[in-house]
Amino acid sequence: MIGNITPQMPEKLLAWLRPGAPGLLLTAGADGYATSAYTWIAGLDVRRVRFAVDEGGSTLANLQRSGQASLQVIGQGDIAFLVKGRARALKPRLDAAAPYVIQLWEMEVIGAKDQSWPGVSTNALTYAWPAEQREAMLAMEQAVFKEMKSA
Repeated sequence: MIGNITPQMPEKLLAWLRPGAPGLLLTAGADGYATSAYTWIAGLDVRRVRFAVDEGGSTLANLQRSGQASLQVIGQGDIAFLVKGRARALKPRLDAAAPYVIQLWEMEVIGAKDQSWPGVSTNALTYAWPAEQREAMLAMEQAVFKEMKSA
């Protein structure tokens, strides 16, 4: 461990990600500037994490070009991590996300940086779906997490 960076995900982060959680996917554009996109994340073990990527956007193009990615994870309490690693496409379309075209990617973790501050508590990153779509979107999200972990 170097300071607050570990070569794999700590158990408390993996415990947060095992059932699936929202997060931010960070990539570098061809121009060198950072880009971010909301994503779903599912932790498999301390060295592997899966995430979803919308088809057709700049984030997908960045991943296809470099294979480098970072995931910003903010959870309840003291869960604040930046996870980085090498990513590869696993599945061109998550069936559970239909009619949306969302790909499944997997990251081999090379570092996890604990960004929490002693005594500071965070709130989890969450989505607030429109009332008329809430139940359907929550059901889809749970189905996506299940598919992400079993693919």
